[in-house]
Amino acid sequence: MESFFADCLQRLTTMHAEMEKAIAGLSLEALDWSPGLEMNSMAVLVAHTAGAERYWIGDVIGQDPSGRVRAQEFETAGLTESALREKLQAALAHSQGMLAALSLDDLAQPRRSPRDGREVTAGWALAHALEHTAVHTGHLQLMRQLWEQTQQKFRISWV
Repeated sequence: MESFFADCLQRLTTMHAEMEKAIAGLSLEALDWSPGLEMNSMAVLVAHTAGAERYWIGDVIGQDPSGRVRAQEFETAGLTESALREKLQAALAHSQGMLAALSLDDLAQPRRSPRDGREVTAGWALAHALEHTAVHTGHLQLMRQLWEQTQQKFRISWV
């Protein structure tokens, strides 16, 4: 694997580890909890992040169709920590295979988004996948903090 793609994979691996840390030890109630209307749960964020990474790196860059139905990611509920970790691990493993097959010349090659037909370069799609994963990693970390604060307030109010 080219060192550039190894670096990208290392960043994805780090973000996946942070996402797994954010959901570690949480109950189904916590994973499905939403802090407010029109806000996603941690389970939704994990499912969506894994799906989007698989899409941009697999479907778009690697031209390997996943059959992704984006809307279903936002309906995710009832998945255990283990099931969510499996989604992350599957996306990362697929990304590793796709990145290993690329050359630096591939970054400038045009790719078409199956979802909307938009044309982007493989480099743009990779940058977007990294950015998108990073943004939702931060969301998950904040959601974990919000969940813990709600639980702490609940415990204090019953003392």
